[in-house]
Amino acid sequence: MKENSIITGFHAHIYYQPETRSLAAKIREELGARFEVQLGRWHDQPIGPHPQSMYQVAFSPNQFPQVVPWLMLNREGLDILVHPETGDDLTDHTAHALWLGNRLELNINFLARIKSNASS
Repeated sequence: MKENSIITGFHAHIYYQPETRSLAAKIREELGARFEVQLGRWHDQPIGPHPQSMYQVAFSPNQFPQVVPWLMLNREGLDILVHPETGDDLTDHTAHALWLGNRLELNINFLARIKSNASS
């Protein structure tokens, strides 16, 4: 069994389309105002393993009980991936992933290449 102590933080990836970018902006603004989070850059094109435009929100484990329930109630129909940071990006984005809305098909090959390069 793995201990929760291996989780050093969490990421929420808020996905959007050009027509829903204003909803994503509203969520982003509220997250920044309400919680102790780090707001990542906007990515208006797919990047890394992410198949759609998105931005990342990073937060500490002690913020999880506040941030995730708020996202559940205020996601405005957007799809959101929440995952822990354990040092294993592939597993964190797959087996440890929590999806709000639809589960999107991530580019797992991208994450697998990172993992294999890190262990080389």
